[in-house]
Amino acid sequence: MDDAEVVIGPANLAARVDEALAVQAIAFGLDADEVAVRRHIVLRHLMNPGARAYGATTPDGRLVGFVYGMPNDRTHWWSTVVESYLRVNGTADWLDDSFVITELHVHPAFQGRGLGRELITTITDGAAEPRSILSAIDTDSPARGLYRALGYRDLARQVRFPSAVRPYAVMGAPLPLLRRN
Repeated sequence: MDDAEVVIGPANLAARVDEALAVQAIAFGLDADEVAVRRHIVLRHLMNPGARAYGATTPDGRLVGFVYGMPNDRTHWWSTVVESYLRVNGTADWLDDSFVITELHVHPAFQGRGLGRELITTITDGAAEPRSILSAIDTDSPARGLYRALGYRDLARQVRFPSAVRPYAVMGAPLPLLRRN
């Protein structure tokens, strides 16, 4: 399929949550129980003020990638977990006045085509906040390479989330994100 045929645009993720989680399950290796838990989390997140979502859709309407995020709130679970790690590094101020990328996933068959880049830059271009934060598995990966290329830097590493097997890195970038030359 020609990459130009995949369209990035606003997505009603609440209505398409099962499609989005199917992409995430394949891209992130989730089992059915993890998908069921995440379904409730995604729907709850989307009710937060300022939450927005974008999708990558094929001409036949298939969702092959998505991103969603919201203005960060220090009272949200994610912030309460990462705050102590950021405080140790002197970067806890990044939790204020930031747009958090909650999830970004592209179906493996569509990875490496710039869809992740387009999804994250599109959602952050609409952010009122001057910077963006996210967490990613703390390993050298194409995702972390993308984030670095966009201007994200490590704010904390080896962050442990309850029930997560692997440690995460928290990354932050000023907005707007860097573009390819």
